[in-house]
Amino acid sequence: MTEVPSAILTDDSAVHVPVLLEECLEGLNIRPEGIYLDGTLGLGGHSSAIAARLTTGRLIGLDRDETAIRRAGERLKPFGSRVTLVHGRFSELDRILDELNIPAVDGMLFDLGVSSPQLDEAERGFSYRLDAPLDMRMDRSRGITAADIVNSYDEDELSRILFTYGEERYARRISAAIVKARSLAPIETTGRLADVIRGAMPAAALREKQHPAKRSFQALRIEVNGELREVERMMRVAPDRLNPGGRLCVISFHSLEDRLVKQGIAAREHGCTCPREAPVCTCGFVQTLRSVTRKPILPAPGECAVNPRARSARLRVAERV
Repeated sequence: MTEVPSAILTDDSAVHVPVLLEECLEGLNIRPEGIYLDGTLGLGGHSSAIAARLTTGRLIGLDRDETAIRRAGERLKPFGSRVTLVHGRFSELDRILDELNIPAVDGMLFDLGVSSPQLDEAERGFSYRLDAPLDMRMDRSRGITAADIVNSYDEDELSRILFTYGEERYARRISAAIVKARSLAPIETTGRLADVIRGAMPAAALREKQHPAKRSFQALRIEVNGELREVERMMRVAPDRLNPGGRLCVISFHSLEDRLVKQGIAAREHGCTCPREAPVCTCGFVQTLRSVTRKPILPAPGECAVNPRARSARLRVAERV
C-alpha cells in the first residue's frame, strides 16, 4: 500500500495501462463464458481487458470510490450488459455477490495500489505535494478523515501508526511535533501537516531523495481506510466464492499487505494443524487453494522502465481446488 498508482497514465487520463496487465490476464485464465470480479475497479484498465475477452460471460467491478465508478463506467460502456459496476468495499464481496444472486465466480482480481486520480486530485487530500483539506478517504461518503486522526489520536497511538504502517523511523519525533502543533491550532490541511513533519525531521533525513512526509502520509492513509483489515477479510471470504478451478489474483505494493495475501493463501493451502508425524489428518482441514506460482510475479524490466513506481508490485496467484 505504498503511494503507488495502479496504472500508468498517458496524456489522456481516461486511457491508462494498468500494472502487470498481461500477467494478471494470464493468471486469471479467462474463459469467454466465465464470471469474473474486479474488486479494485480504479480507472477500469484491468476490467476493460477482462471484459474484452468475454463473450457470454460477465464482469463485476467493485470500488469503494464513487468517482472511480463514474469514470470507469464511461470506459466500460462499450461492453454493455457484460459489465456490472457496484459501489462497495472488496471486503464485502460475499454480501455483494449475494445481492447479485451470484453464488461463485471464475476469477477475482484485486489491485491494492492507490489509483492515480486519488493521488493527483488535490481535494482528495492524499498528496503531501498538493495543499488541500486533510481527508484521504477512498470512500468520501463515510468514515473518519486524516484530520480526525491527526487531531484526536494520542501521541503513542500516532507513533504506532506511523511506525507500523509507514515504517517511519522518526515516528516518535513526528507524533510529538503533531501533538504540539495541534495544541496551537487544529491541523486541517495537507500542507500544514507536511510542514509539521518536515520540521520534526533531522537534517540527515531531509537530505534523502524521497519527500520527508511520504511515509507518514502513507501510514495515515492506511489507517483512514482500514486497508489492512480490508485485505485480511477479503482473503478470508474470497476463496469460498470461487468456482473450482477459479483463480484469485492479488497485486500488492507493500510488505504488510503482501504478507497478509501470502498468509491467506497459505492458510487455505497448508492449514492442517495436525502433528507432522500423524498418520492421518484429524483437525478437519480441507484444502481450498493451490498456489499457481511458488513466488510472487514481478513486473518485467521493460514495465519498470516505463513506470518506475511499479517496481514494488507483487502479484500472487492461487487456484480454487
